[in-house]
Amino acid sequence: MSDVKKVVLAYSGGLDTSVIVKWLQETYDCEVVTFTADIGQGEEVEPARAKAQALGVKEIYIEDLREEFVRDYVYPMFRANTIYEGEYLLGTSIARPLIAKRLIEIANETGADAISHGATGKGNDQVRFELGAYALKPGVKVIAPWREWDLNSREKLMSYCEQHEIPVDFSKSKKKSPYSMDANLLHISYEGGILEDPWAEAEEDMWRWSVSPEAAPDQPTYIELSYEKGDIVAIDGESLKPHEVLSKLNKLGGENGIGRLDIVENRYVGMKSRGCYETPGGTIMLRAHRAIESITLDREAAHLKDELMPKYAKVIYNGYWWSPERRMLQAAIDETQEFVNGTVRVKLYKGSATVVGRKSEQSLFDESIATFEDDAGAYDQKDAEGFIKLNALRLRIAAGKGRSAD
Repeated sequence: MSDVKKVVLAYSGGLDTSVIVKWLQETYDCEVVTFTADIGQGEEVEPARAKAQALGVKEIYIEDLREEFVRDYVYPMFRANTIYEGEYLLGTSIARPLIAKRLIEIANETGADAISHGATGKGNDQVRFELGAYALKPGVKVIAPWREWDLNSREKLMSYCEQHEIPVDFSKSKKKSPYSMDANLLHISYEGGILEDPWAEAEEDMWRWSVSPEAAPDQPTYIELSYEKGDIVAIDGESLKPHEVLSKLNKLGGENGIGRLDIVENRYVGMKSRGCYETPGGTIMLRAHRAIESITLDREAAHLKDELMPKYAKVIYNGYWWSPERRMLQAAIDETQEFVNGTVRVKLYKGSATVVGRKSEQSLFDESIATFEDDAGAYDQKDAEGFIKLNALRLRIAAGKGRSAD
């Protein structure tokens, strides 16, 4: 007899998690609570309710978490200009801590003994979900069906559905996408299919959110982004909530062919994985945030942020959002954003997001000093001689001792 009486499942309503509901009921002889989060995946989540009910689920949670997702997770991450391995904007990674948090909260609310998810044993998501869960509830039991069952192919899953009369919207005759996709308000990812060959170019009809740069409008789109303490608060003077900002930037970026990415990344579990991503809004946000920081941040603070960023990105990618090191890094990052206020003008054109203007009342750019014209004594160029000689002192001493510089 299983000691698990009730389990909370992260439920999408799709094939895998519908099979997991029935499998949990049979294998653990337990009650299943389903949790479906709307984090901007672009699909209706309400149909998951009927599917869960058809599987005998009594407690069903369906929640709109878009505002919390962008405000409390995406925005803090973008304050650090975060990218993983030089390219990836962490669209999947940043969604997992929120889902893990709600799984634990619902488990506490319903008196559940365990949580469960549909992540496979090969991927990063199992790590992210479970690290988050253990950080928030150390003694929680986690059930990961993909690490326990032998239903390791689509055919076996479909056969299980037929045997158990599971009502899912899939059939052997229905055409499905050849790609494994994951979407939220920050991005959509594509894996599998021909993408498993890193030499094969992604098919044009794979992309969902953006036109190709070649098919983008021949006239550029200009936008102005207003910042307060490092966060975008308005577009073209219109005040918007964080999730509204990202939605609008996704639309504008997608229309102009911005945000496509094709990379091979190093997963935390050890393997390399090829994936394609669409992050139109995030791509614009990264460009613009660096631009507003360029005129408002002190040089050494900006450089230190750049040194900390790869560590911060790795922490998020590997699933340590709820760790003390992430909180420590976040506190340092947020401290730098006090004067990151102002406006950035961005030109969107055929796949590129180019900063063409930036201004701020807290700007550290002093035109009277930086000018190539007469600076009226604002900067004494003779001072540079002593500066250079002092900084060259160690080099001059070494050279004088016969230590070659080449």
